[in-house]
Amino acid sequence: MSSSKSKDQIWDEWKDLVNMTASELEDWLDTDESKSVGDSDEGESTGHKSGRRIVKIKNTNKDDLSDDQWDHMATVVGYIKRHLSQGGPDDDVETSAWRYSLMNWGHDPLKKDAS
Repeated sequence: MSSSKSKDQIWDEWKDLVNMTASELEDWLDTDESKSVGDSDEGESTGHKSGRRIVKIKNTNKDDLSDDQWDHMATVVGYIKRHLSQGGPDDDVETSAWRYSLMNWGHDPLKKDAS
């Protein structure tokens, strides 16, 4: 694993930060809003591609996760932390690209309790 964090640390941060369920994320990734944000590489943004990987990870038992999945979890945690530290828009957070990007990475900033 390329991350300097232990799997326990990654897991704890993942559980805190990835607050959308696999089915919520799958439903979200099917929306035009989800597809409207992020840098596009061959038609699908990095965040959207990441979202599909997150759904697979959420549907995998912790003990069955591959090193590649653990690495992606560390990437996701880092992305969400960086994005949150930038702060969101002052108004219209609900329909902002900032929120949509975070949701592609499995975090809904308007959701109050983690799932």
